[in-house]
Order: sequence, then C-alpha cells, then structure tokens
Amino acid sequence: MKKNVLIIGAGGVAQVVAHKCAENNDVLGDINLASRTVAKCDAIRASVHEKKSMKTPGFFGVHGLDALDIEATKALIRRTSSSIVINVGSAFVNMSVLAACIDTGASYIDTAIHEDPLKICEPPPWYGNYEWKRREACEAAGITAILGAGFDPGVVNAYAALARDEYFDSMDSIDIIDVNAGDHGRYFATNFDPEINFREFTGVVWSWQNRRWTSNRMFEIRRDWDLPVVGNRTTYMTGHDEIHSLSRNLDVPDIRFWMGFGERYITVFTVLKNLGLLSEQPVKTAEGLEVVPLKVVKAVLPDPSSLAPDYTGKTCIGDLIKGRKDGAGREVFIYNVADHREAYQEVGSQGISYTAGVPPVAAAMLIAQGTWDVGKMANVEELPPRPFLDLLGKLGLTTRIRDEQGDRQLSFS
Repeated sequence: MKKNVLIIGAGGVAQVVAHKCAENNDVLGDINLASRTVAKCDAIRASVHEKKSMKTPGFFGVHGLDALDIEATKALIRRTSSSIVINVGSAFVNMSVLAACIDTGASYIDTAIHEDPLKICEPPPWYGNYEWKRREACEAAGITAILGAGFDPGVVNAYAALARDEYFDSMDSIDIIDVNAGDHGRYFATNFDPEINFREFTGVVWSWQNRRWTSNRMFEIRRDWDLPVVGNRTTYMTGHDEIHSLSRNLDVPDIRFWMGFGERYITVFTVLKNLGLLSEQPVKTAEGLEVVPLKVVKAVLPDPSSLAPDYTGKTCIGDLIKGRKDGAGREVFIYNVADHREAYQEVGSQGISYTAGVPPVAAAMLIAQGTWDVGKMANVEELPPRPFLDLLGKLGLTTRIRDEQGDRQLSFS
C-alpha cells in the first residue's frame, strides 16, 4: 500500500483536501502541505487540528514551495517520502509537478488541465497540448497520473463512464450541467482563482458536436433547465476540460458543457472584457509600470476562500445523458447536490471548493489501496467508476439519478 501524501496548493480546495486526507490518514499516512505562502499552509493545518479532523495520531507538515521549480518539488517529494502528490495549485504548475512526479516515482493527481500563462483557449483537444504528451513517459516510469480528478472534470467523467457501463447500449449526447444556486453576499466575486476563472470564459467556446469540434462565442448559446433541488436555472454553453477527454475516450456524437451565470456576472464580465481588463498580456501604465490587467483584477477581487463563512444555498452538478438501451430511447440525469453551509461547517470551505476537493482525496485513497494504481496516465473515465463513486458517497458527495424510475440516491455497495 502506498502511503504519505504531498498536497500542493493552499487555497479553498486545498483546505478541503487537507481535511479529507486527515480524516483518512489511516490509509494515506503522513500529510504534507506546500505552497509559496507558508502562512496559508499554517492556517489550513490549524483548521485541521481545530476541527480534530485527524482520524489517527499522525504527522501534518507544512512547507514553502515554488511548484514551478521542478528540482525543489522533487526534493520535497523525497524529503517527505511522499508516494502520492495531489496537485491543487494553479493550473500553471501542472506540467512542472507532473515532471517532478515522473522523476521521483510518485503518483500524480490534478483537478484541471494545464494552462500556459501567455495563452488563452488553445486549439482542442486541450489535454493533447500538454499532459497527453507525457503519457509514454508515465507508462515507461510506471507512474500513475490521474488527470482531472476534481468534480468537473472528474466526477462528471465517472458519471459518464457509469452511464456507458450500466445504463446505455449507446449514448447520443452528454450535457454536463453545473449550477451554483448559492449566495455569498458580495457584489461580485469568483468561486475559485479569478485569473483561472476569467481565462476560462474569455476565449472561444469549444464543444463536441456531430463528432467534431465546434466553436461559439461565450454567452452565445443559452439553455434553461429544470434541475433537482435548485429548480429552474439558466445556463450558457462554454468550453470545459472534460469535453476534451470524453470526446476521445467515449463514442458519443455530442458532448457539451453548460454553466449557470447570473445577470450580474455576465454584465461585470462583459464590461471588464470590453475594457481590456481581462487580458493576460502586459501593458504599461502612464507611470511606466508594467502590469498584467488580469492580475490587477484578480488582486482587487475577494479571495475565493474568504467567501465561505457567509455562503448559503446549494450546487447541482451532473450529466444529462440521452441514448438507447435495449432498443428503446432513454434519458438519465446523474448528479450531486452540495450545500455551502454544510461544507463550511465540516471543513471551513464553501461548496464549490468542497465538490472540487473531495474527489482527488478519493482518487488518492484508491491509488493507495491499489484499485486505481494503474502505472500509467489516465483520465477518470478510463478507470472503474463504481469504486470511486462509492468512496465519494462515504466521503460526503452522494450520487443521485433521475430517470424513468424517479429520483433516488445510488448505492454502489
């Protein structure tokens, strides 16, 4: 059994990961948390101890680390004897951390596609631009590297794999729907890193339709859904990580991603973009200072982790899948509902961070136990979905389904 986990990152998602690793340290062993800002690591460790999250007496270390420094990351992996690295830092560090894992033999888990700070919305498939280029290196080294093991991407990929295995003979479409029906009480804020959030929506919207990549503008295509718990919600089609692997690994003609946006978000986003304030390219001020507009916007917005104490409401994220079973048409919605206030009471983070942070811990546990320790690079839909979804339910993210039999919780035992 593999033991000892190194968590890279110290934001709201890392806080969830740290708590959940602590709650399962009998499986995961020593826990180490690393970030450029050690004070954030100290605060997360203090939260873990305050809530008495450690299942058994054990070690929880904190470290300063620039994860872009491959040699420093390798040294920390070796110094902490970590056999599993959970990367929940910025998407800019993915390839550096992955390289360090390949060189040290540590298993690698991340929750989003790598991004180049100087490029926005590269041509699809996005995994093919970076991570997939290291597939052979991972397999040659016998390294397990699980890509996109958050919620979306991650859990929604497992939902699609479950549908393929158990609910359909053939699938015609997968519509991934992500709605946050919560309220944080601020005039404007993003639920995760503003820089990554805005970059996700300033480029071309890529979807997989009629078995080919199709481009649209952001906020061009709207659809309203009647969803469990959160009710009628407006969403817009946008590009997203999981489309890029699902389109390759599943034989489905249409795969789209829909995210809920309020009118205020759209208005503020549009103004910022039209003014050039979401640009990743440096500009000079009248005083001769060189600044990146997007980083300035990030600096003036609330830290996403600061939203947690006042957050209320729920999220609903799932896969609406249409296809055929036993010769007849069929439609199912496989989903999860999370509660912001419950997440904060349990781990001190809001629901968006909770849904993103629990899954990589489940993946780490499955690697530690050997179930997902495949010795190669894989996206979540390439791995057995049942053990993952079963463990997620035990960790706090239950899976539900709405189909012709009604709405119910799924059991995987």
